[in-house]
Amino acid sequence: MSEPILIMGICGTYDLDSANGRMLELLLDECRKLGAETVVWDHGAKPLPLVGADGSWDDENVKEFQQLATSSDAFVLSSPEYHGTMSGVMKNSLDWLYSKHTKGKVFGLMSTLGGQSSNNTLNHMRIAARWIYGWVAPEQVAVPHIKEAFNEDGSLVSDTIMERVTSLASSMVSNTTKLRR
Repeated sequence: MSEPILIMGICGTYDLDSANGRMLELLLDECRKLGAETVVWDHGAKPLPLVGADGSWDDENVKEFQQLATSSDAFVLSSPEYHGTMSGVMKNSLDWLYSKHTKGKVFGLMSTLGGQSSNNTLNHMRIAARWIYGWVAPEQVAVPHIKEAFNEDGSLVSDTIMERVTSLASSMVSNTTKLRR
């Protein structure tokens, strides 16, 4: 039996105690049920400097982030939609990844929105992931009206959205296993 795959979660906020952090938890829980190992980059504890800022190329957080990305077999990105696109935190995270870290690896995409559902953020993250030679899973999750999306226990109100999360997790684990061979 081969080693379990490692899926790295990247949140588009500094606070993992956010809607996007919760979405990562839900998806990564499903991935663990399917035998994957998971890890989440915590931007609050280890923020990444802006690409090109003084000293950014030698920043220890950047080096650790890139090493973790290299050792990961797949990625799940969860970003809020701000002004029709991914958050600055997510964009900066992706700017620190290069094809040498991500080539041939599966990316799963999720976004949250304050209003009605939109695919803008998902499409922009898809473009960025493909640019660094990632394989983007066709399944994706967009959670509209995020302030009403969770029950008090942290579960999703919508069974349909939870089914999409489960489907994305299944696709990520299955396709990552296939591509890893």
